[in-house]
Amino acid sequence: MPFEGDNMMGVKRNNRSAMLRILHEKGSMSRKRLAEYMKLTPPAITKIVAEMLEEGLLREGCAVSSGSVGRREILVELNAQAFCALGILLNLRQAILSAAWLDGSVIFAETVKLPVRAPVDETVAVLSERLMQLAAEHRLQKERIVGLGLAVRGIIAGNRRGVSDSFGVFAEGDIPLCDRFEESTGLRCILSNNVRSLLAAQMFLSRDAAGGSEFFLRCMDGIGAALSIDGQIWHGVTLQCSEIGHIPVVRRGGKPCSCGKSGCLETIASPTAILEEASALLSPEATPVLWRICRGGNEALTLSDVFSAAASGDDGAATIVDTAVHALGSAVKSVIYLIDPGKIVLYGRMFDNDYFLGRFFTEMREGMDARHAVSIEKSVFNHQLEDKAACLLAVQNFFQNGGIQP
Repeated sequence: MPFEGDNMMGVKRNNRSAMLRILHEKGSMSRKRLAEYMKLTPPAITKIVAEMLEEGLLREGCAVSSGSVGRREILVELNAQAFCALGILLNLRQAILSAAWLDGSVIFAETVKLPVRAPVDETVAVLSERLMQLAAEHRLQKERIVGLGLAVRGIIAGNRRGVSDSFGVFAEGDIPLCDRFEESTGLRCILSNNVRSLLAAQMFLSRDAAGGSEFFLRCMDGIGAALSIDGQIWHGVTLQCSEIGHIPVVRRGGKPCSCGKSGCLETIASPTAILEEASALLSPEATPVLWRICRGGNEALTLSDVFSAAASGDDGAATIVDTAVHALGSAVKSVIYLIDPGKIVLYGRMFDNDYFLGRFFTEMREGMDARHAVSIEKSVFNHQLEDKAACLLAVQNFFQNGGIQP
């Protein structure tokens, strides 16, 4: 039987990658402890560490007792601020330009407004110019930038280098987005769907090496989701895994959705849908409490206003909220029964509201048996991932390559 081995460069890259991940997840560690974790000989570890110290990827820390009388070992740790990554997160109507160190700490983040269905060439040029300007203002040397992460709303192309459909971010479809940004910035680009990039950032910042499965539900303006299995993001055959917001829940007469269909979950249960329904219903008769809260005008109507009115006994507002909660809960319960995840993580502004969150948890208990009990929790990084997610795509790619630039 033929033997398929890995060449020496591949072995080196894999060992370096494992070391970066261990030091990121576990913190500083002695060479002896690293050898135990990686199941390599002390001489092999010494050689790898020496190379990465010379490159600036690692640095030496304090000395600790080794357990032997008179012997002390010097710890090594990730030198997080030796390199950085840039990122662009593209949502409907806005882009977030950012930079982060290798540990995910943000160097800068700036929001740029975009028109709906923005022209690609003009948008790429404007965002690239501003991003590189920000990098220069923060004195980030280009040779220390490990790449540019692109986190984009919509459907990613099969080669993971382009966008098939951005659901309204860009005017065009089938865009070779990585090529466009690589030409304009000179940086290697890594592309992913925006919600999957948020889940990847959640997992990276949690420093959880245990794996398991996790369903990540994001409700900001719309509804998105992502799934990890055994610690890996699951993309699906067509890279459209977990498009929960676009599950059709209204067979006839449903509202048009940004994806081109009608009657999607997003048109009923998203923050945008709730606000639209409340605005349309707003009147002294149908929503008296909400009418008083917003003083008869819906121009400044907020999600908090709707939830406050519902919590104060406004039947009209409560019906809108309960309809959204029921639709969202039904979809998530289907996910639990279909894939049996280890954890459901909630992300987004709706889940900051105690009234909505309480109604959602009540809905999730309805019709569920004890055998399908699953941990449901709000992300500890709620509202913090948008500034980091795109950057961390490039950081994680850098780690996967063992800190070796292509």
